Amino acid sequence: MNRFFSSEFSLGILGGGQLGKMLLTETQKWDIKTYVLDPSADAPCRVGCNVFIQGSLMDYDTVYNFGKNLDVLTIEIEGVNLEALADLENLGVKTYPRAETLRFIQDKGVQKSFYADHQIPTAPFELFDNKDTLIAAYHNGDFSLPQVWKVCRGGYDGNGVQILRTPEDFNRLPQGPCVLERLIPFTHELAVIVARSPSGEEMTYPVVEMEFHPEANQVEYVLCPARINDSMAKKAQDVALMVSRALKHEGLLAVELFATESGEVIVNEVAPRPHNSGHYSIEASYTNQFEQHLRAILDLPLGDTKSKAAGIMVNLVGAEGHTGPVHYEHIEQILAIPGVTPHIYGKKETRPFRKMGHVTIIHEDMTQARLIAEQVKNSINVKSKS
Repeated sequence: MNRFFSSEFSLGILGGGQLGKMLLTETQKWDIKTYVLDPSADAPCRVGCNVFIQGSLMDYDTVYNFGKNLDVLTIEIEGVNLEALADLENLGVKTYPRAETLRFIQDKGVQKSFYADHQIPTAPFELFDNKDTLIAAYHNGDFSLPQVWKVCRGGYDGNGVQILRTPEDFNRLPQGPCVLERLIPFTHELAVIVARSPSGEEMTYPVVEMEFHPEANQVEYVLCPARINDSMAKKAQDVALMVSRALKHEGLLAVELFATESGEVIVNEVAPRPHNSGHYSIEASYTNQFEQHLRAILDLPLGDTKSKAAGIMVNLVGAEGHTGPVHYEHIEQILAIPGVTPHIYGKKETRPFRKMGHVTIIHEDMTQARLIAEQVKNSINVKSKS
């Protein structure tokens, strides 16, 4: 007899944003009792869970008290109190990912060093304690521009990443620990989602291709399958599995990659949870990433990761110059297009480049799907109410 469905089994989610909201769609499908912790009283998850608790994800007591009576605990954001997570593990609460895994991922400097220590291909890098030591190293001739600067802790959705092209760009950097990476001449930005269960079953989703907004450094489009050859796709999946096995992670792991001009595949960053690059799977895959995450952390058989059709995801972000109560302009127009499905995250306030939703386009032909995606992008506007 399975103990998860229509039972007293309890699943906790640290974070109440859109990823949690989409995960809750799957827990509702299976009648799994859920608890959510988030600092915002207006978090998207507040209406979809059995119990919603408002509180800080970084406060030890809040996280520990939230999780101590739960059976399984997972995350939808990496910024959580790791000491509380580790103590909950010691108490017997199953946590996915483990605190040990998150320690590698919360800090980009530690993450990059982990890749180097495990012979995982990644861009050459240097670590700096603060902006002053970085500038001193430049004037000492230790590196030349351009380079990619990343803040070690606290970056998200393109925040905390800058391309340094001239010495004047140093003026825009904050103080604090950072990573300096060689700017890689890549041909494609790719991602692979790996699912692994505690019993050792593992699967990869098809390789997706990401197109980024040039200013916000956010993903605008995710295309599945990626427009690469089979050899490159196999290499990307193999590298993603290499990262997953090195981390010994359980659940979902999204691995972002660069395909280089020389045909290599190198790791950019990872996220141990459902990810923006897998949203297409809700409509396009036999098993979407959120159901797969549940299957993995509950040690159930993993689902089929193949696609039913070509899928493209378009991010809906707040328009520049608009802050305030949100209005989705022309959403009726895109609803009239066959194969188009909008997802609205439930955030009441928009601001420039804030992720407010996404739209999935599925079609038998990738070229046609890409044209429809462009039409969707040009039609719908996320603005504030006038």
